[in-house]
Amino acid sequence: MSWFKRPNSNFQPEDGEPNGDSDQDFGAESTFAPVSDDGEPARVRTEGLWVKCPGCRTILFKAELEANQHVCAKCNYHFKIGARQRIDLLLDPGYTIVDGNLRSTDPLNFTDIKSYKSRLVAAQKNTGLNDALVTALGKLGSHDVVLAAMEYTFIGGSMGAVVGELIARAIDRSLASGHPLVIVSASGGARMMEGVVSLMQLAKIATGLAQLDEARIPYICVLTDPTTGGITASFAMLGDLNVAEPGALIGFAGPRVIEQTIRQKLPEGFQRSEFLLEHGFLDAVVNRSDLKAYLSRALDFLATPA
Repeated sequence: MSWFKRPNSNFQPEDGEPNGDSDQDFGAESTFAPVSDDGEPARVRTEGLWVKCPGCRTILFKAELEANQHVCAKCNYHFKIGARQRIDLLLDPGYTIVDGNLRSTDPLNFTDIKSYKSRLVAAQKNTGLNDALVTALGKLGSHDVVLAAMEYTFIGGSMGAVVGELIARAIDRSLASGHPLVIVSASGGARMMEGVVSLMQLAKIATGLAQLDEARIPYICVLTDPTTGGITASFAMLGDLNVAEPGALIGFAGPRVIEQTIRQKLPEGFQRSEFLLEHGFLDAVVNRSDLKAYLSRALDFLATPA
């Protein structure tokens, strides 16, 4: 069916104008207007088709951005992606999601602007996840791995009792199977709505990773934008190999807090992955398109007995 219809069937061209049988100029002065089949004016829906890159301010076609793994082709800016997308990028098809039935409670009956219970319900509805981490078992290249990916859109990827327990279970699965553990971090830190319960997860996870180290099972942490607070202070910096994406914000306290504390101006690019690599806090900065191949190659070395 034609997308354009003549709104007035009695339209007669004036002298010097083209008749109805010839090509028409559909400019601003045209008598023709696009209408839908029900006679209402047709509207071209462009909402959500374009994305502005925060790095270079270029307007990007969303489909092309998704085809490029959510990386700007102009400036290499790495957009944030979700836990499920991360797993799809790193693991071969046929992986299995595990431990997805755990849900956070509200041990402190915490309320600020909203109640913690309502925040949990909203986050679960918006993300389709029970908490801020997804664990999967599958193959990364030729290696069977346990992969845990954090979901930043779930209350800022914060770590409460459930996230801590999910990581502890992922460590236990690695210990039981002997398969390497890979964690993809994307978090604002510990979840303060759970108070000391969330802080205890740092020690709990560090203890599990020490057992993994004693068993000589490889652990790789992939730090993405952002990795801050208690996550940086715990498992994000304890990997046998710590790898980051380009431009990722990585740190404990924010730059403003640090500047106010030391009363000095911080250098350019402070707390970005390239700066941390230069100063020895990271082992590598790897583009998203190269990450799977890089991790597979790294596991070839780490899994080889000394």
